[in-house]
Amino acid sequence: MPFEALRGFRDYLPPDAGARSHLLEAMRGAARRAGFQELEIPSVESLELYRVKSGEGIGEEVWGFSDKGDRPVALVPESTPSLARIFAARAKSEALPVKWFTVSKIWRYEEPQSGRTREFVQFNLDLLGAGSAAADTEILAAAAMLLDAAGAAGLYELRLNDRNLAEGLGRGLGATDSGRFFRALDRSRKESAAWLEEELEAVGLPAEARALLGDLVARSRAGVGPADAADFLDRLAAMGLPEPAPAGLARLRELLSLLGRVGIADRVLLDLTIVRGLAYYTGPVFEAFPKGTPARALLGGGRYDRLIELFGGPPTPACGFALGDQTLEILLRSAGRWPEGEPPLDAYVVAVTAGEVPLAIEWVARLRRAGIAADFDPMGRSMSGQLREASRRKARRALLLGPRELARGVVLERDLETGAQRERAPEEVLAGG
Repeated sequence: MPFEALRGFRDYLPPDAGARSHLLEAMRGAARRAGFQELEIPSVESLELYRVKSGEGIGEEVWGFSDKGDRPVALVPESTPSLARIFAARAKSEALPVKWFTVSKIWRYEEPQSGRTREFVQFNLDLLGAGSAAADTEILAAAAMLLDAAGAAGLYELRLNDRNLAEGLGRGLGATDSGRFFRALDRSRKESAAWLEEELEAVGLPAEARALLGDLVARSRAGVGPADAADFLDRLAAMGLPEPAPAGLARLRELLSLLGRVGIADRVLLDLTIVRGLAYYTGPVFEAFPKGTPARALLGGGRYDRLIELFGGPPTPACGFALGDQTLEILLRSAGRWPEGEPPLDAYVVAVTAGEVPLAIEWVARLRRAGIAADFDPMGRSMSGQLREASRRKARRALLLGPRELARGVVLERDLETGAQRERAPEEVLAGG
């Protein structure tokens, strides 16, 4: 019987597997340039780890099961709890700040759709130990660096809010259920104005407050750019919102100023509908979206200053974000920026006759030891067949080992793009020239 990949899972064949590897390495390089160090986490954790953060109702998305010792475990549905567990155990020995990044396979049992599979790769960056706006700036700047390194420069926008502001806004307008109020804000980007009106009425907002918030949400959907950010924040401040809204407004003002210093203010928009679904966020929150589209977020994160304590660690301010591979791939493909895949060969060694095959094998080994990407034909093809294979593999050049040339102590080097040929001394070629 034929076998296929399970629903919600994907096979990645060449050249796409190579393209994905290229993107991850580019983002790893960006993270390291920003001073982050790589952390590797397990693929399976205790199910209790996720109950600590999310409570008993962790939902149906977790791939939970009992192992052979009848212990409840789960395939990792997110990286942050593992990071918190590791840091909590090492907090006394780790010098602050800690700047870690992880590249992990993640599993979630959810309905597959465009940009959402049941197995995907998630890139996380986290900064632990610093509660300042400078730390928030570092995380946002790193998010922009990763997206730019992946080839998405100019294709995205970072939408920013603060959970303290959202909480104070709800209180000031009369919301009686802060959780439902947050969910209404978060879903308002995808729902109609009538839906939002109904939800706001359900959480206790009077008609005047609903109208005011509806106007603020409409303004947020368009995005409040750098030129209008100060006036927008002034308008919110003039509402006399209760705590903790003033703290959120102050942090946003400071953060916007610092983002201008690092040169990314032009891609940052204030948006009151960004509240993030996870309850542990405590300050600035943000998401990145493709410009001008209602697509799924490319990444999301923010400040979570109380999470480490949940795992038995000391009070530790923290901020970070997670970037998924699926929505990034959709964005890059739609913009024609998806990488070609594996880097092309530098040299393809061609045995003109069967007698040169052993020498071709030796040459390939020597070229590889010299740091040159090289290959040959193990199929016994003719010279023309080998040259066609070299072109298919996008090799930069072919090295033709022919009996007449070798008898004269030379090898024929052919540029496979231009067709130009020249004779070269074997030792010069094998030395990496």
